[in-house]
Amino acid sequence: MNKAARQAIFERFRAANPHPTTELEHKSPFELLIAVILSAQATDKGVNLATKNLFRLADSPQKMLDLGLEGLKAQVRTIGLYQAKSKHIIETCKILSEKHHGEVPKTREELEALPGVGRKTANVILNTAFGVPVIAVDTHIFRVSNRTGIAPGKNVLEVEKALMKAVPAEFRHDAHHWLILHGRYVCKARKPECPRCIISDLCEYKGKTI
Repeated sequence: MNKAARQAIFERFRAANPHPTTELEHKSPFELLIAVILSAQATDKGVNLATKNLFRLADSPQKMLDLGLEGLKAQVRTIGLYQAKSKHIIETCKILSEKHHGEVPKTREELEALPGVGRKTANVILNTAFGVPVIAVDTHIFRVSNRTGIAPGKNVLEVEKALMKAVPAEFRHDAHHWLILHGRYVCKARKPECPRCIISDLCEYKGKTI
């Protein structure tokens, strides 16, 4: 895909959705961090249902520690892998309280040192909470990047690096949100909805649906 096509794709995404953001409901970097940890292999809708009450009870690391492991499990048991995620969250809250004065750190290295936080989660926090123009690659973004030809790659790290080179700088901060929403609602895994896709004529996918 050439530079002009990529420019046009992101111009269309911006025109259709000028201020994209995550569908995970949160009011602070801490709440976003917890929501993203819980969202692994789970839907944003399912996470939001659980965190709605959880964040009323515990909207800071110390309050989460006060809630305790069993109390946390009781709030998030509807989410897949909740037991492991709950353990990671409690361990993360201990580190935030002891090493970061209860605040979410703003560097990739410090974020990735937290239990349950990998590169993708760190990128989501850096981008959405702190405005850093990085791109977190999940299954939707991996699929869209490869299928459309915007930034092909064999694994998520390859796609992330390709996107950072391919996406024009003016769109880089919002690219993660546009691509994930496009993959979630239009460029779906089983059957992409090409007839209603706003970038269909620019997309290089050979198996387009009619």
